[in-house]
Amino acid sequence: MSTALERHCKVAIIGGGVLGTSIAYFLSSIFGSQVLVIEQERNVALHTSSRNTGKVHAPFLYDPMKKKLFAKAAYLGYEMWRKYSDVKRVRFVQDGVLEVAVNEGGIDVLRKYKQWGVRNGIQPEEEIRILERTDVKNMEPGVDCHAALYCSRDASTDYGTLTRSLFLDAQSFGCRFLLGHKLTGMIQSNTKGLLMVLNDAQEQKTINTEFLINTAGGNSLDIAHSMNLAQEYTDFHFRGEYWQAPARYRDLTKLSIYSVPTVPDYPFLDPHWIVRSDGRREIGPSAVPVFSPYAYDWKGNFKYFVPKTYESLKAAGARKIFFDRQFLSLVSKELKSSVSKSSMINRVKKFLPQLKVSAFSRKGTSGIRSLLVNRDGRFVPDTLIIKDSCSMHVLNYNSPGATGALPIAAMIANQLFEEGIVSSASDRSKSKCIFDFQVIADKMKV
Repeated sequence: MSTALERHCKVAIIGGGVLGTSIAYFLSSIFGSQVLVIEQERNVALHTSSRNTGKVHAPFLYDPMKKKLFAKAAYLGYEMWRKYSDVKRVRFVQDGVLEVAVNEGGIDVLRKYKQWGVRNGIQPEEEIRILERTDVKNMEPGVDCHAALYCSRDASTDYGTLTRSLFLDAQSFGCRFLLGHKLTGMIQSNTKGLLMVLNDAQEQKTINTEFLINTAGGNSLDIAHSMNLAQEYTDFHFRGEYWQAPARYRDLTKLSIYSVPTVPDYPFLDPHWIVRSDGRREIGPSAVPVFSPYAYDWKGNFKYFVPKTYESLKAAGARKIFFDRQFLSLVSKELKSSVSKSSMINRVKKFLPQLKVSAFSRKGTSGIRSLLVNRDGRFVPDTLIIKDSCSMHVLNYNSPGATGALPIAAMIANQLFEEGIVSSASDRSKSKCIFDFQVIADKMKV
């Protein structure tokens, strides 16, 4: 295998998902070819950025104390994606959402979610309100519940299409993308930041960058560990699986329907009724533990069984979570939903009783989320941004990650300016993008 030396760049971004491409969009609008994105796949947004529900989430599910960054980003992301979608003529459907309580005990949770939503910026009564059973029936006759939280500030779009549009914009600004290149090694340089080793199956390349931004999704923790950062964390991967509803159910509801989670610490575990921007309806997700961020099927999963198991056994937090009875019980329940179609769909029938298990025959797209676990064996609730003198690592970036990608990218770009890492603050006025990312970054302060 031959070795080629690529020219020096100011900022290298690892990961061409929605966040990495959004950061490239903002930075290259000023620096052009001095920004380089390294993506191991042959195109951007081939994993979580496309394998999601396409929802632009309203921030009522996010505790304003524990998930400050996610909540603020989701709130600002709504308007930013609406503006960008309008400019690029990408479908953006403001369709709203219902969070339903299937029993009396869930009503107090709805009240809490409304309080969270208001604290996170959603307008009470105008954009978010609690509905009694009869009000729900008037809005969605097919839904059966005790009460519901309605939020109009919720939408559907296609994040894969939006990410590819950001990719084209960044390229037009001069940004370079190395697609199909996998990071295989990184060496600290004494004078010019970092020297990275890449492999594209034909030749080995070296890249010298002044600053590195790690937005590699499910691989981000491994990269941080390779630089001796975030050693106190390990990660767990969960595959979310869906069933696609047949055409006969397209008019069952106008809104996406979520149910109050049975376990508040794991709200992503309770299957939802999803209304997609193209009109499809889906049920999901389950959350099945897997051994890789790319284990979309069981064959791919077993490939990583031994190395991931070995890694987990070495981590104190992982060992502790293996003995957590609640976690093990949830895992058992999710595995059952994975292998049993009726198990998953019956959970949704609690609020959509018209559904028939036999009518479902086609699976939807599966996606994988990677969650950080700390040394105490607890899942980390918010995203983590860890930085040293020549790198920044975005870890635990999960839902509502796509919703918040533009504001978080603007915040990161602005931070690099304010700290003098990329250039002087005055250069921000030269930006060619449609957003003023300094204004966005100011709003992101939590």
